[in-house]
Amino acid sequence: MNALDDYKGQEPAWCPGCGNYAILQALKGALAGLGIKPHGVTIVSGIGQAAKLPHYMKCNTFNGLHGRALPPATGIRLANHEMPVIVVSGDGDCYGEGGNHLIHAIRRNIDVTLLVHDNQIYGLTKGQASPTTTQGVITKTQPFGANASELNPISLAIGLDCSFVARGYAADTVFLKSIMKDAINHKGFALVDILQPCVTFNKLNTYKWYTERVYRLDDSYNPYDRVGAFKLAVELSDKIPTGIIYINDKPAFEERISILKEVPLVRQGFSLKNALKELDKFF
Repeated sequence: MNALDDYKGQEPAWCPGCGNYAILQALKGALAGLGIKPHGVTIVSGIGQAAKLPHYMKCNTFNGLHGRALPPATGIRLANHEMPVIVVSGDGDCYGEGGNHLIHAIRRNIDVTLLVHDNQIYGLTKGQASPTTTQGVITKTQPFGANASELNPISLAIGLDCSFVARGYAADTVFLKSIMKDAINHKGFALVDILQPCVTFNKLNTYKWYTERVYRLDDSYNPYDRVGAFKLAVELSDKIPTGIIYINDKPAFEERISILKEVPLVRQGFSLKNALKELDKFF
């Protein structure tokens, strides 16, 4: 049996041709390639088309509120830091409603992998401009064009000194799977912004548009060069780099908490007597 079948969940209900399908396959391939079984990973999501992905897989799942996937993912990771925790979000869900949580997850350097399906539009709610929508693009709610400049998540993450920053492209599933594997293996917070066409509502950033622009970073590029990473981050028009753009190896949040260093919280003993003793201090 194909190893990818081990992760098969419900039948996807995305639009035919949606880039989410390729991201789903790439993630299954990454987990299979790393030897991570369905019971050995937790995938957390918020609300949106991208956030449906865990429903279409067999895995431990937590489906939270719009823009609020990172807080429960942090709690899950702190409870059991031996289990990989992956957050699946969209550009609206993560960079819009969840922007504040993203900033502080990066700052804490919690060991969580964040996969953002970036189709530069709100898909589930039918085509409103998202934080990454190109300025001037006409949408359902902005008939005269999006009047705000687009957010550059790669620049934002590098500016916050995120420990792992990468960009993938949904149509390049082989390279995307490789990026995902590196992100999951990375110790610390890992952001993977995944460019993916929305065939229904985004008529600008199509497969043809992306394919004419995206290119892979090769082995000659040094992702530890922060200045060089900033230069790549602003390449978003004629050329768009994909791959690992920035790395800064530093201790993860869990590694800086002494009580978690040897035994995961979920396997530590609990004493009601000691808990009540501590509570009595507040009275």
